[in-house]
Amino acid sequence: MKNMYKSIIVEGPIGVGKTTLATKLSSSLESMLVLEKYSENPFLEKFYKDVGKFNKYTKTSKHALSTQLFFLLQRADDFKSKEYLALKNHNIISDYFIDKDKLFAKAILSTDEYLLYNKVYDALNLDIEKPSLVIYLQTNAETLMSRIKKRGIGYETNITEAYLKKIIDSYTLFFHSYKESPLLIINTSNVNVNDPHDYAMLLEQINKDIKGKIYLNPLSQ
Repeated sequence: MKNMYKSIIVEGPIGVGKTTLATKLSSSLESMLVLEKYSENPFLEKFYKDVGKFNKYTKTSKHALSTQLFFLLQRADDFKSKEYLALKNHNIISDYFIDKDKLFAKAILSTDEYLLYNKVYDALNLDIEKPSLVIYLQTNAETLMSRIKKRGIGYETNITEAYLKKIIDSYTLFFHSYKESPLLIINTSNVNVNDPHDYAMLLEQINKDIKGKIYLNPLSQ
C-alpha cells in the first residue's frame, strides 16, 4: 500500500504499543522507520526508580530534569544528523514526537525546572516539519501496567499507576487542543493492532487521507 503521508508519528504513553504499530506500518506502507533511542538515556533507570515512590503529593524524581534534558538534546542531535537529513527524500514513520518532550517536561518537572527546560528548548531553535499525520494511541492506566509487566523490562517495574495516570492526563490535555496536524485517535482497549481484522481497518482509515481529528472506535460504529 502506498503511503500518502510524508511523515506519520505514532504517539502515546509508555506501554501503549507505539513501537509495535510504527514497525508494522513502516512495512505495510513501505516507509522508513525511525525509532526512539530511549535505552541510551543514562538517567532513565534512575528516574524510574524514583517514580516508584510517586504519588499526587510528591515530585516524580530528582532525576527528572536530567532525564528530560538528555532526551531533548538527543533528539535535537538526531534531527540535525546526516542520517535524518537523508530521510527527507523518503516517507517516514516514527514512534516518537518532538512535541512530546514539552508534554513530559510539564508533567514531571517543578516550576523552576520547567522554566529552565524551556530556555534550553528555545535556545536550540529547532526547525522541524510538522508531521503529516499523528496517530495517538490511548488506553487506561490498568491496561498499561499489565502490558509493562508483561514485557518485563527491569527498571520499568518501578512504574506506578499514579504516575501513568499523570502521564495519561497530560496526553489527553495535549491532544484535546492539538490542531497542527491531522490526528487519528485510537483506543487500544477496543482496537488490537496485532489482530488482522483490526489492523486492516486501521490501514483502511489511514488510506482515506485524514483531515482534522477523527477517532477509530469500532464499538461506537
